[in-house]
Amino acid sequence: MNIQKVTTEYRLSQWMQVIQDRQCSGQSIKDFCQEKGISKHAYFYWQRQLRKVACMELSKRKEETIVSCVPEGWMQLSQGQEIKSTLDIEVGGCHVTVYAETDPELLKKVCRILRVL
Repeated sequence: MNIQKVTTEYRLSQWMQVIQDRQCSGQSIKDFCQEKGISKHAYFYWQRQLRKVACMELSKRKEETIVSCVPEGWMQLSQGQEIKSTLDIEVGGCHVTVYAETDPELLKKVCRILRVL
């Protein structure tokens, strides 16, 4: 068990409670901090830390959602990944390679034939 990670999570949960208490109190940050004996610098530091954690969590969830939306048999391309100038199609054991120069009418006919198979 990573003690530093557990300590950080504990502190984050404690400060999350402090920030929620301040929001529920309706007081200004200045008045709340004075009443509780908290420095405003500490309050804003932990607010920033909580926002960073929240943003990282949202980013992670967004990535998971994107990956999970890829249909079966398809591949998710990462940004900056080189895209081939060919398209490989495999249906029922038939393999077709389509190049940028491939005649669209020929491709249409091949697709019609593969659909029947």
